[in-house]
Amino acid sequence: MLNESLHYRVTWSEEDEGKKICQTLHEFPSLSWLDASPEAALHGIRQVVADVVADLAANGEEILKPIAVRQYSGKFLVRIPQTCTAVWPPSS
Repeated sequence: MLNESLHYRVTWSEEDEGKKICQTLHEFPSLSWLDASPEAALHGIRQVVADVVADLAANGEEILKPIAVRQYSGKFLVRIPQTCTAVWPPSS
């Protein structure tokens, strides 16, 4: 099941009165759920995700693969300014 493979994150929210626990997930960054406990927040966000995935499927839209099942090349590429690639130590 998709809901089991998603990357969930729980955080404390100082901004929200009363319901302080905020549950989010990487695959759907626009979704979140606030509740009084981490367990209730997880239950809430999982229900929202199930509804969103059902809606996406009903409309024939693409459902992203969870991070846990994605395949990556293993390469790590970094772009840096050309000034950082100068020979070190500089010649005097």
